[in-house]
Amino acid sequence: MKQSINQSISLTINGAPCELQVAPHRSLLDALRVEGGLTGTKKGCDVGDCGACTVILDGQPVNACLVLAVECEGSVLHTIEGLQPDPDHVHPLQEMFMQCGAAQCGFCTPGVLMMAKSLLDQNPHPSEAEIRFALAGNICRCTGYTKIVEAVQRCAQASAPQQEAA
Repeated sequence: MKQSINQSISLTINGAPCELQVAPHRSLLDALRVEGGLTGTKKGCDVGDCGACTVILDGQPVNACLVLAVECEGSVLHTIEGLQPDPDHVHPLQEMFMQCGAAQCGFCTPGVLMMAKSLLDQNPHPSEAEIRFALAGNICRCTGYTKIVEAVQRCAQASAPQQEAA
């Protein structure tokens, strides 16, 4: 029986330097959950179809199940655990999801939130069509997406500079 030799990778996860020992075939998703202890990123389909494992890798949203952990050497990674700015405050997207009732069972929510964050980072004021397009790779079986889209729209509106009344 041939043993796999683990490889050390160094990366930044949620602003903190991290070193993980991973097998060469280990997905980023499994490395986060097992070696990293970050279980907020969900394992849904494990083939890149559902978006439950969406994380932001070097500024781009990716399905963590489709990325080998060893490919992330030197990368900057953001997961759902890093979305909340501090223990006493939630991210504006999280607040809007709560206000709009955008999460039901919650399984897809971490991936949807990370995709929405990536969208708003790149386009602070997206149209409804742009929101729907960005979230198209995130499957939600409970909500029908209406409340999710509403939450992202409200977050974008709340961050828009307020026009002064004439």
